[in-house]
Amino acid sequence: MRTAPTILHLDMDAFFASAEQASKPSLRGKAVIVGGLGPRGVVSTCSYEARVFGVHSAMPMAQARRLAPNAAYLVPRFGLYRQISEQVMGLLRELSPLVEPLSLDEAFVDLEAGETAWDEASALLAGRKLRDDIRAVTGLTGSVGLAACKMLAKIASEQAKPDGLVLIEPGTERALLAPMPVRILPGVGPATGDHLRRGGISTVGEIAEAGEDELVRLLGKAHGLALYAMALARDERPVVAERDTKSVSVEDTYDVDIHDRVRVRMEVQRLADRCVQRLRGAHLSGRTIVLKVRRYDFSTLTRSETLRGPTDDPAVVREAAARLLEAVDTTGGVRLLGVGVTGLADYTQEDLFAQARAAAAEVEEVASGERPEEVQAVAVAVEDSAVAGPAERVWRAGHDVRHAEFGHGWVQGSGLGRVTVRFETPDSVPGRVKTFRVDDPLLESAEALPLVGPVGVPAALGEEEGVG
Repeated sequence: MRTAPTILHLDMDAFFASAEQASKPSLRGKAVIVGGLGPRGVVSTCSYEARVFGVHSAMPMAQARRLAPNAAYLVPRFGLYRQISEQVMGLLRELSPLVEPLSLDEAFVDLEAGETAWDEASALLAGRKLRDDIRAVTGLTGSVGLAACKMLAKIASEQAKPDGLVLIEPGTERALLAPMPVRILPGVGPATGDHLRRGGISTVGEIAEAGEDELVRLLGKAHGLALYAMALARDERPVVAERDTKSVSVEDTYDVDIHDRVRVRMEVQRLADRCVQRLRGAHLSGRTIVLKVRRYDFSTLTRSETLRGPTDDPAVVREAAARLLEAVDTTGGVRLLGVGVTGLADYTQEDLFAQARAAAAEVEEVASGERPEEVQAVAVAVEDSAVAGPAERVWRAGHDVRHAEFGHGWVQGSGLGRVTVRFETPDSVPGRVKTFRVDDPLLESAEALPLVGPVGVPAALGEEEGVG
């Protein structure tokens, strides 16, 4: 077991919310809550200003609105978050080949494997430089924990929040852990925590005092031995380099259950196209198409079909997903749909067109059988939507837009045929607000601007203005 504090844990501070504040000058220093804004939405991330009101991640959005009615409520921009995450992970890989991402904003790094650190002084130097580099490259802050094992490094980063660095010195580990609640240990969830509490154990120190035999009696051999070792600050888990992607998938949860079969089919087609875009973006293909359906009663069904060879052809994935949907009863309503691809490869079948033709032939056989009018209606609807687009554009709160006259901005809100936009950029002063009709031809969706670097002329500070 290593003794030098050369395992680093990085956790970006309130990542989604901080990215939104960095890109929107008018929200800096204010309560920002990011998540699903519908009746079933939950909080993904909230700023530290919002946490003062008791808001936290995974809280129902309706409860968050009651606690912080004046906060800014935004829909996530995952494209921007992934870009920032790639920048951060790139900085980590400069430190070591052993980087274990846990999410977009969190990762372990083995500094010793990269010969970046070998003792306390060098570990501190590496941690400080990483924090400086992250701020310089992304404009955001991250908290860093340094320790001799993964468990302690993660605890250290929690203690460092926000925007700090904590190193747990060798020899102090057990004294640090002793007063902490048992839930601080990996593998101790609500059920295990309750079980330990019923056994008279509520702190890590009490786990160590109870001894191996008592932990095994309470939790079983594997779990009991593992927790006892961690209570003694022993964690032999290595930092594991990022594993190959095993699947690519997309899914949507709907605010109102979908009952119309034609609408369900159109949603599956749309999800299939998004899944293929993500697949191609990763330069991958796959052999198995997976459909996920969560029905009105929360029952979740998955159906899969394995093709003759790997594909990244949208027609093939669409048709396979449509065939899978035929085997699922959705008459009671659907609250979630998902399409995924597994069995990934970095090449595609030589004759994708032959596979697409075969899939199309099978659909024609179905269409000539049980419900030809329904299948035909879906095909026409999908084709029309692809050509004509939606009748009314949807403007999501927080998402980027560009106006031909006023430049870059973001959606503050929309409804009743109107959309309100604040025109500002990451390097501008808080910008002016204007309201437009949702079908204004001069207004269009835009890509997110980088948080650091030149992004054009700063927006001018102005007052709210009416419909343009």
